[in-house]
Amino acid sequence: MTARKIDLNLFRVFDAVMRLRSVTAAGQELGVTASAVSHALSRLRENLHDELFILGPAGMEATARAKEIALLIRQGLSQLELAVGGKPFDPLATARAFRIAASDFLTVATVPRLAARLAVAAPQVGLRIFPFNRVDAIRRIDNGQLDFAIGWFGELPERMRRTTLFVEHEALLVRAGHPLAQTASAHNPPTLDRLLSFRHVVVELTGVEEDAVDGFLDERGVLRRTWIERLLLEMGGAQDNGPGRVAVSAPHYAAVPPLLLATDYIATLPRSFALQVAASGDFVLLEPPYAPLSVDIELIWHQRSDSDSGAQWMIGEWRETFGARDGVT
Repeated sequence: MTARKIDLNLFRVFDAVMRLRSVTAAGQELGVTASAVSHALSRLRENLHDELFILGPAGMEATARAKEIALLIRQGLSQLELAVGGKPFDPLATARAFRIAASDFLTVATVPRLAARLAVAAPQVGLRIFPFNRVDAIRRIDNGQLDFAIGWFGELPERMRRTTLFVEHEALLVRAGHPLAQTASAHNPPTLDRLLSFRHVVVELTGVEEDAVDGFLDERGVLRRTWIERLLLEMGGAQDNGPGRVAVSAPHYAAVPPLLLATDYIATLPRSFALQVAASGDFVLLEPPYAPLSVDIELIWHQRSDSDSGAQWMIGEWRETFGARDGVT
């Protein structure tokens, strides 16, 4: 079977089901009935001699063959839309929704500023924020479920683009009544031994993996930094009370303040988030007895967006919002 003998509309149906994992949702996006989507899938299954999608607990699950061709189909549709569209992107007229993966901290730290800018520059544009719980951003960007992801990254596949929005630093946070808060100050930081004498709260956005090395997890060609307790990994790892001092490992930053209020735990957090929390007066920032870690907060996207004028406009809005000057790679 050659592509010339297949109705191109079947590929649009395939792409929608691949992204949305639902026949009903695909029909709603395409403006047709669920029955029409099912019929189109049946025709494509016959043409490609594969089931393509099987109903599972989480919706329509793609077969190996569907996963193999999904990116090529998405790229082909994007090029086709670009070729026949011929219409420049108009931010004032578009109602496009951009899909972004971000942690709860980065959602709070970045989205309000971007939304305020878009309210003037593109009042009909929507932002759809998705949780970033594991290192699955590349897969979701590859298959078109996401337009962007924001976070801190190491190595990325060549097909991914990136730009640095701003630099974040780490900070130590405890409750106001913590024993360390009584003796430590900006000019008198706690000693490393004193820090390691207390248990710690760790935020691990990607979950715990046995092959984690120095807080990095390698999955699907992505090396992504978790904001894990560096002082435990790098400085306490050789001690019996090092990594074992992790009291709670949480997947969300929002869980940290209540944990600190109820205990004498210590948390290492992004400094901007720690400052927001400390503004309530219930918490105290501690200066670490070592050089704080700095990380680049980056926006990443797929290379196919190089030919997407709407995506390029949005990248520019992100960069202008945060005064990014490093360029795009």
